[in-house]
Amino acid sequence: MKSKAISYPYVAWMALFVVAPIVIIVVYAFTAAGGGFSLENFHSMAQYATAFGRSFLLAAVATVVCLLAGYPLAYFLARERGWIHRMATMLIMLPMWMNFLLRTYSWKFLLERNGLLNTLFGLIGLGPFQMIDTQGAIVLGMVYNYLPYMVLPIFSVIAKIDPKVVEAAQDLGANSVTVFRRVIFPLSLPGVLSGITMVFIPSVSTFAISRLLGGSKTLLLGNLIDMQFLGSAYNPHLGSAVSLVMMVIVMVCMAVMNHFGDGEEGVTL
Repeated sequence: MKSKAISYPYVAWMALFVVAPIVIIVVYAFTAAGGGFSLENFHSMAQYATAFGRSFLLAAVATVVCLLAGYPLAYFLARERGWIHRMATMLIMLPMWMNFLLRTYSWKFLLERNGLLNTLFGLIGLGPFQMIDTQGAIVLGMVYNYLPYMVLPIFSVIAKIDPKVVEAAQDLGANSVTVFRRVIFPLSLPGVLSGITMVFIPSVSTFAISRLLGGSKTLLLGNLIDMQFLGSAYNPHLGSAVSLVMMVIVMVCMAVMNHFGDGEEGVTL
């Protein structure tokens, strides 16, 4: 009985700050402004289908880029030792010690028409290029901010792979490519799936990155929800419906990823 009592503060915290807000969102999503039950909020979401598609597309692109860039980096970190390992780890973690908005806002000065990059391009007779207020700038901001969330889970898994497993594969005649394809990559899949989840979910719901780097030209789900609660188009019922649908879609994506992760039980040589 005493052991259960220890968990009561945590249960109360979760009920107050997790369950209660979700219940409020559900109630608002299924009610009209007058307070009666209504599905009109979900019908109104059809006009924002483009925002849904754009949000998931840009989040998917950012996740793929993070995976392609993060996996080799994580593999390198897991194999290196000494000062190189410490230096590379510090360089990855260093941006995370700064404020998220400050990191994102710094790219605004780099990418704008008279920013540093266009100035450098101008010195060699190129540009100026339109880099700010584009979807490419949003993807760049996502990759920059969320790349560590892809690297760290993969690094953690690869670092725990028993070197004897790799040696056994080599003793059986497997070359470096085969060892990676049949041993290292399958064993690192839990880290890959965790990294994909940790990058995709904040990317699909971001609003600060798209607001600072995408301007008013690119409407994402995060911006849409922000508009319904804090913007001029105040409609918390519609905002709750959008939030609920996005929450369900994200949970389905997580369930699919967990299903593939559970199915990865081992490797065969």
